[in-house]
Amino acid sequence: MADRPASPTPEEREKLDKIAKAKEEEEQSKLPYKWTQTISDVDITVPIPGNLKGKDLDVKLSKNAIKAGIKGQEPFIDGPLPHAILVDDSTWTLETIPAGKELSIHLDKSNKMEWWEHVVTSAPKIDTSKITPQNSKLSDLDGETRKMVEKMMYDQRQKEMNLPSSDDQIKEDMLKKFQAQHPELDFSQAKMN
Repeated sequence: MADRPASPTPEEREKLDKIAKAKEEEEQSKLPYKWTQTISDVDITVPIPGNLKGKDLDVKLSKNAIKAGIKGQEPFIDGPLPHAILVDDSTWTLETIPAGKELSIHLDKSNKMEWWEHVVTSAPKIDTSKITPQNSKLSDLDGETRKMVEKMMYDQRQKEMNLPSSDDQIKEDMLKKFQAQHPELDFSQAKMN
């Protein structure tokens, strides 16, 4: 069996991360639009010549695709989205800014628990594992989402410490309770899956 390559040292990992980040930033800077995201939405901005009006633009948003451009010209962005959006909650506006005008597109994600690697599937991807989300309070979330996020955070901490997840703990506790109720049974060969 061949030797596995050694994991990079922290210094090598940092250097590789910097190279990857620079490549990602270069790819993103070549796009005709800029985009940002939160866990629940995506915002896209495109500079537009100052003499144009909203009626001069061709913007179409559907659950799984986007097309935006100036009528009669090649679109700035056109293609399938990586994930579904809520069309009724997504909008676009033409805004006047100091440098001219800007097409601003707001996409409301259907799944509020995933980061997008790109706006359209044909665009270069970003490394979503490097995203550091803005600080938000668990209290901002609805009850069900908050419970799920708290459970995920707890399970992640447990995993980092090589301890059982909340689901594994429940199974363990149930087995101990059953063993206590049935001391006559031999559990020495029992395996937990």
